[in-house]
Amino acid sequence: MTDARLTGANALTEVPLKRRLRRAERTRQVKALALVLPLLVFLLFTFAGPIAGMLWRAVDDREVRQVLPQTIAALADWDGKDLPDEKAFAALASDILAARASGIIAIAAKRLNYALNGFRTILTSTARNLKAQPEPGTARETLGKINPAWRERATWTTIKDAGGPVTGFYLLAALDLTRNVDGAIVAAASDQAIYRNVFARTFLISFSVTVLCLILGFPVAYLLATLPPGRSNLLMIFVLLPFWTSLLVRTCAWIVLLQSKGVVNDSLHWLGIIDEPLRLIYNRFGVCVAMTHVLLPFMILPLYSSMKAISPAYMRAAASLGAPPTTAFLRIYLPQTLPGIGAGSLLVFILALGYYITPALVGGAADQMISYFIALYTTETANWGLASALGAVLLLATLLLALVYGKLVQGQQVTGGMKN
Repeated sequence: MTDARLTGANALTEVPLKRRLRRAERTRQVKALALVLPLLVFLLFTFAGPIAGMLWRAVDDREVRQVLPQTIAALADWDGKDLPDEKAFAALASDILAARASGIIAIAAKRLNYALNGFRTILTSTARNLKAQPEPGTARETLGKINPAWRERATWTTIKDAGGPVTGFYLLAALDLTRNVDGAIVAAASDQAIYRNVFARTFLISFSVTVLCLILGFPVAYLLATLPPGRSNLLMIFVLLPFWTSLLVRTCAWIVLLQSKGVVNDSLHWLGIIDEPLRLIYNRFGVCVAMTHVLLPFMILPLYSSMKAISPAYMRAAASLGAPPTTAFLRIYLPQTLPGIGAGSLLVFILALGYYITPALVGGAADQMISYFIALYTTETANWGLASALGAVLLLATLLLALVYGKLVQGQQVTGGMKN
């Protein structure tokens, strides 16, 4: 009887205890969330928000709709096979007169000129010469006399395609694609198809810099990981020293070193190795050298972290079993550094993809990366849509690389050359 009462009492006290534990766990989680909430808000407004804004600008297309609303509405049911009806011409004339009075005609002219060269002239000249709303039934003839381009189907197709509110125009342009008058996606004209080559150049330079950083950084990281702590810490200061120096200063230092009358050319000439100065700057060589110097610490540090965790006992065990040093290194030591190699390579490659200042200062016209064109369309031509589309393509490529890397290392732990 006593045992039964004790069992019943334990059952009664067990449920409230579980509830108290769950309540305490929820309280702990709420407190932890409150601690990181300022960081989450900061990231939302400074990281996620700008990226979302960039992605939206890549497909946003409301300029023409705001300036020519009646025209866009009149073209909604137009099949695009022939010229639109008289109603569309009259709506265009009314919109042009209203936009000229409001001073906003240039907004639509700029957007339409992106899609069809010369459209700015077509629209602005029509706005200057159109004095009043044409008489009913004469809008087609009136606009055609002002500018014959209004009698061409491509002109009206361009307006309809830019009717928004969203569009794929900028994303297609970022991939050297466009739509023809029939709405089919085709390759852009040869004089406008530049971005695929720029993306290929960007990836090639980034890959070259990553390989150079790996070749130069691996021995340095190995030396840091195997030296006694005193010497290792001293050398680590030199590895971290570039972080204390401005990127602009480091880049300008390479200009001083590599220019025609720079330190390198003068030294080679003094030694009698060359007769004429070598062209070491404002070309691909200068870009790769300067970017390798800037990004080298980002390769060394992940490698050092990975190598520091490798026990020397593995190499001693391989040597005691008769493995030559080269075989032991390739089969025992190197596989254990693969996580560090992958992390460092991914970090350097992604950072190199978005570099702007260094290629702009030490590279030539044929060495500018995609970041140069993003800056060009953002700050000089104010083509935010194309700049955002180029950035979106670059972001997608970066995310794909990160995803591939995550799939390669997911669930894999490398120890002693064996994967567990």
